[in-house]
Amino acid sequence: MEVLFAHGFEGKPNGSKPTFMKDNLGWNVTAPTMSSLGWGIFDQTKVLVNEMEKTAFDLVVGSSMGGLAAANASALLKSHDCKLILIAPAFGLYDSLLERLTEEEITSWERLDSRRYVGFEHDIVLPWSYMEQAKEMSWTLPYHKTSIIHGISDDIVPIESSRKICKMSGNIDLYEIEDNHRMKKSVELLEVVASSLMSS
Repeated sequence: MEVLFAHGFEGKPNGSKPTFMKDNLGWNVTAPTMSSLGWGIFDQTKVLVNEMEKTAFDLVVGSSMGGLAAANASALLKSHDCKLILIAPAFGLYDSLLERLTEEEITSWERLDSRRYVGFEHDIVLPWSYMEQAKEMSWTLPYHKTSIIHGISDDIVPIESSRKICKMSGNIDLYEIEDNHRMKKSVELLEVVASSLMSS
């Protein structure tokens, strides 16, 4: 099976999830560096669109922000014959950012056109366009048949965001599991979820 994998903001192309897909499930996985064109959701969606225009993937799997990018790519490439598995997708990204930042921080970011982000492995500066892109693309409905796997103890992307997107579309199945945002248990479900999805 030809699979396109989109890692999350803090993820890697050779992380545990794509490695599991290759080594344990025998899938042929293409995993681009999602930040290769920039850190914004438009930029990362473009990375997936470029890959999907070159290769006929059976399945697109996206994790966290990669899941949001996959949904946006699906909406743009309706003619592409594929299905989606989204793992703790970052729907509601813009709303989440607004909740975590003070009004002063948001104003400063827009005025300076820069905000420093320090994560597990990143120390980067994000332009204001990151917020602008998130505002436009945080609730895009995937066009293709989609399954979401989300942990009920996720404190980074609350499961409510996946519940909300499911109510907005009749084309999405939601699998709720006991896990946090790292979603280490999700790999155990991938084969079963994929099998059900591909046969639907």
